[in-house]
Amino acid sequence: MAGENILVVDDEKEIADLVEIYLVSEGYHVFKATSARMGLAILEKENIQLALLDIMMPGMNGLEMCKTIRETNNIPIIMISAKSTEIDKIVGLGNGADDYVTKPFSPLELTARVKSQLRRYTLLNPQNTKDDADEVTKIEVRGLVMDKTTREVTLYDEEIKLTPIEFDILFLLAENAGRVFSTDEIFEHVWKEKAYEANNTVMVHIRRLRGKLQEDKLQTKIITTVWGVGYKIEK
Repeated sequence: MAGENILVVDDEKEIADLVEIYLVSEGYHVFKATSARMGLAILEKENIQLALLDIMMPGMNGLEMCKTIRETNNIPIIMISAKSTEIDKIVGLGNGADDYVTKPFSPLELTARVKSQLRRYTLLNPQNTKDDADEVTKIEVRGLVMDKTTREVTLYDEEIKLTPIEFDILFLLAENAGRVFSTDEIFEHVWKEKAYEANNTVMVHIRRLRGKLQEDKLQTKIITTVWGVGYKIEK
C-alpha cells in the first residue's frame, strides 16, 4: 500500500523531521510544511492522501486548517497536539479530523494510525474495490442513497459530502437498518481496532453526520439514538 503522499504540518521542525523519518522508512512520500498556509499551498499542488496537522501553530492553527481542508477535501486527517484532555480530542474530531494523537507520541503508534486511515481511504476507492458479487455496494433507505463503489451519498437527491470515516459509519448503520449498534461496536467495525474509551469519538462523528444530513430540518431523523444502547437507522 505504501507510496502514498502524506502532508506533515508542524511548526516544530524537529518533530516534522522525526515523523518524516518513520514515514519514509515505511515507503511513504512526505511533504512538510511549517505553517498552515504553507500546508494548504502544498495541498493545492500535490496529490495528498493524508494530512498530519499540529494543532498549536502561529497564525492559522491546525483546527482552522482542518476546517478549511474539509470544505473541499475528504482525505483522512490526523491531529497532533500536546493537549490530551477528552474535550480537546472532541474539539479536534468535531472540526473534521479522523483521528487524534497526543504529544509525546510513539512514532510506531503514529505510523500504525496512518496505515489504518490510509487503508480505509485507499482500499475503498473505486479502482480498488473488490469484485465480490456478495458484497453490498449500494444501499437505499429512508431517502438515503449510498454507493460504496463511488463513495457517493445523496439524501432526497441532494448530494452529501462525507469524510471516509463518516461514510463508513453511515454505511454500517444503513446496511444494517433496524439493528442497534453500540458505540464500541461502531468503533470496532469502522476503525478495525479494539474499542477503548471510544464513546466520545463515535458520538462526535455521529454529531457531525447529523449536521451534514441536516437532521434539524427533517421531520424524521435519519439516525435514531437508542438511549443507553447506541444508534440505528430505521428500516
